[in-house]
Amino acid sequence: MSSQDKLLTRIGGLLRQAESTDNEHEAEAFLAAAQKLATRSSVDLTVARAHIASRERRPTPMQRVIPIGEPGKKGLRTYVQLFVAIAAANDVRCDVARSSTTVYAYGFDSDIDTCEALYGSLLVQMVRASDQYIKSGAYKSATTEKIVAETRWGRTIQKRVQAPVAAVTARLNFQMAFAARIGRRLAEVKTEVEAEAVRTENLSTGTALALRNKELELTDFYSSTSEARGTWRGPQASAGYSAAARRAGDRAGRAARLGTAPELGAGRGQLPRGEG
Repeated sequence: MSSQDKLLTRIGGLLRQAESTDNEHEAEAFLAAAQKLATRSSVDLTVARAHIASRERRPTPMQRVIPIGEPGKKGLRTYVQLFVAIAAANDVRCDVARSSTTVYAYGFDSDIDTCEALYGSLLVQMVRASDQYIKSGAYKSATTEKIVAETRWGRTIQKRVQAPVAAVTARLNFQMAFAARIGRRLAEVKTEVEAEAVRTENLSTGTALALRNKELELTDFYSSTSEARGTWRGPQASAGYSAAARRAGDRAGRAARLGTAPELGAGRGQLPRGEG
């Protein structure tokens, strides 16, 4: 078994432990452990890249196409938001197709593998949690500000009114908050682990330098490979606002467990049909 396979097996074991516990604190601990392992392994691989023997092929960044969902499917931007949040914590850069059906991931293969494993688990949890929220009907008691146009005496007048929150608006806000919370959780772990690695480094490893070299190499690769024009702005522009749904999504993101999500069934990370 290759070192990369061993890494994924170890991460997968932590993911399964996180998914199997009903204790929120245990789930949080396993989440942190899984991300720490991934981040620490990335650091180790970076050091190895800087000192690899000339007889071995030196790993280089790559681009991988990540399918997100079918064209026209609602809510794809929130799924992209989730993947991008995970990628940011694992040294992977992303371009997003205009239709939000595909993400183009740039990074080292082991980092992209980690992103896909985390995404596969968290995607299922996000969709299920938002489904449960909508089915509970909790969103129906909330209102949102809406601008409506009325015609009076031949003139069109716009005014702000309070309107019930639509289910689609509640779902999108829930999932946006879920993805944002996951991104913050993983980013905190990444910062902590990298800082610890730099503090405890010795002169023979040069962790800080290796991390910097890795960043520069990925930046150069992305700049020379990416054909993106403009910046992906996420789902905010296309969704109304629901404070209640965002609070619920944030809570779900805090309690989310990681898992290998075999029930996805489709290709890597692609959404199962009929959900969203």
